[in-house]
Amino acid sequence: MIYLDHAATTPVRAEVLAAMLPFFSENYANASSGYAAARIGRTAIDAARGEVAKVIGAKKSEIYFTSGGSESDNWALLGAASGRPERKHIITTRIEHHAVLHACQALERRGYEITYLDVDRLGRVSPNDFERAIRPDTLLASVMLANNEVGTIEPIAQLSKIAHAYGVLMHTDAVQAVGHIPVDVQMLDVDLLSISAHKFGGPKGCGALYVRDGVRIDNLIYGGAQERSLRAGTENVPAIVGMGKAVSLAATHMVQSAAHVSALRDVLEAELVNLGGIRVNGDCGNRLPGHLHVSIEGANTSILLMRLDMAGIAVSAGSACSSGAAERSHVIEAMGISGEIQADIRFSLGEQNTIEEMAAVVECMRQILKR
Repeated sequence: MIYLDHAATTPVRAEVLAAMLPFFSENYANASSGYAAARIGRTAIDAARGEVAKVIGAKKSEIYFTSGGSESDNWALLGAASGRPERKHIITTRIEHHAVLHACQALERRGYEITYLDVDRLGRVSPNDFERAIRPDTLLASVMLANNEVGTIEPIAQLSKIAHAYGVLMHTDAVQAVGHIPVDVQMLDVDLLSISAHKFGGPKGCGALYVRDGVRIDNLIYGGAQERSLRAGTENVPAIVGMGKAVSLAATHMVQSAAHVSALRDVLEAELVNLGGIRVNGDCGNRLPGHLHVSIEGANTSILLMRLDMAGIAVSAGSACSSGAAERSHVIEAMGISGEIQADIRFSLGEQNTIEEMAAVVECMRQILKR
């Protein structure tokens, strides 16, 4: 198989798996218990918290482990809303992950007003539009750091500066960004930031929410006193250990990995465009290193994906969270890209991919499009 869907998930690194395994077997004690065996897990959690904090420029006390990016996004929005009930307006964009969009819809049902900002044809949010959307009762703005479908990177630091000038909290979904581009919460000046381990060589089912010290956020899950009494539930020690190891390794290899995957992506992009009838989507000058999103004239997305799959090539039309839906991607629709007779395909590359695989993909596409 030629795997080109790393935006959906990444393979767990061998070093990550090795770090996790002892906590499934000999070090299995509940980390919240009071005896010596439990303290092994507690120490490992604290170390992993430190690794996550170090990579994003945060304090250990500002990192809360979750079950993944969706929970982190939900907690950021719903928790902030509960923490400041006097404000009933939230700003987001039309290209956010459904974890943010559906959380906003839930808040709308509770009486909140949501402003959904448009983007341009490259998927970029306008800072001027952002500032015009702020109202006296605006509680929070949530804008993703990098889009999961087209890879466009948003001007979060600039948006944060605007938001804070009006006393508005700033959340960014950094699930696609962490581990692939430098992410520093101080430079971005965000109050809340979401992370997911399986996007950078860690295990599925584990994530984190950065909460800036002093920001009021209510619980999303109630129960025990885990995560400083803000996120109940027995700690998933193996996954947390794996996340800490994975984020550290991703940061260590980031420059080399980004250079490798962006070079492969550029070759793939040039060769696909040479086939004719293929347009690249997103901001090519400011996108994630491994992302390539294209629209192909005269093709059908479902049929093209099926034929690529039959050829042993794994790609997607967009977010894995909506892959079963019949409708077109909300991101592409929001960007105003016409789609009457065309296929939309996302190629997302990883460290394991090779130049030989790029040539094989191009040749396969050539043969499929001939039909």
